[in-house]
Amino acid sequence: MPSLDPALIPQYVSINQNDVEMLARMLLAFALGALLGFERERAGRPAGLRTFMMVTAGSAAFTLVSIYGFLDQGTVRDPARVAAQIVTGIGFLGAGTIWRTPSTVRGLTTAATIWFAAAVGMMVGSGLYLVATTSAVFGFICLQFLRSPARRASMRGEPSITGQAREE
Repeated sequence: MPSLDPALIPQYVSINQNDVEMLARMLLAFALGALLGFERERAGRPAGLRTFMMVTAGSAAFTLVSIYGFLDQGTVRDPARVAAQIVTGIGFLGAGTIWRTPSTVRGLTTAATIWFAAAVGMMVGSGLYLVATTSAVFGFICLQFLRSPARRASMRGEPSITGQAREE
């Protein structure tokens, strides 16, 4: 296999340790988003694997840009502003998955999981790898194994959600 001639690489392309770490953060964000999205995809929900991967990676990317994107440019940086906007924007995305009918509300878990996926992405983007990974694993466990009690509760009905009282 021929080696790459360094003269062919433009001078402005350089990869340093920070770049490698940021790429690793993005890959981890995609992987954790896939973990959450896999369960939603398998359950046949409106937001699935690709959506969750993009939400998690997008949140990580915005977080990385807010932390590192404006270094040494003489600007005032406030990564918390971007974090607040991620939370707000993802809230609107999640709201689009909620459907209310006269007898039930559907999509709340998907909406909450989209919001949670954004938080996981923000954790990865800010370097909180262990917290992000643990959170995503617990989120997956919650989605995968706590479904049966939730279904039993929905079968009994809850007037605050369904909008109608059930006669017993």
